[in-house]
Amino acid sequence: MEIDRLSFAGPWLRQAFADELDRPWAHLDVLREGEDGRVIGFCDYWLVADELHLLNIAVHPDRRGQGGASQLVGHVVAVAREHAVRLLALEVRVSNRAARSLYQKFGFREVGTRPQYYANNHEDAVLMDLLLTP
Repeated sequence: MEIDRLSFAGPWLRQAFADELDRPWAHLDVLREGEDGRVIGFCDYWLVADELHLLNIAVHPDRRGQGGASQLVGHVVAVAREHAVRLLALEVRVSNRAARSLYQKFGFREVGTRPQYYANNHEDAVLMDLLLTP
């Protein structure tokens, strides 16, 4: 929750994380560091039929720029391949150029927008997807 709070303008409440953990299609994976296993990042995604929807990826601000976000995106793509996923999809803020660039490095493409998607400031979201071949 600390990473979420430090990373997003509209962080989730504890109950939202609890609800996510109760959904059979939802997955909340963490990135750990060091011998103490300190959580430095997380990703939250839904696996539904042959699609994977990426809801969130975040890395603690103290650990950004060290490849953690790339590890998490790589992890999600690997999970998708393991589950014979055909399509990965996500929304990202128009202003989040770093995230958009990262996703593009993994082959995601920008396919549309969701106007005023984000409730806290009505910013548009860019829709991105990645088609996987069997």
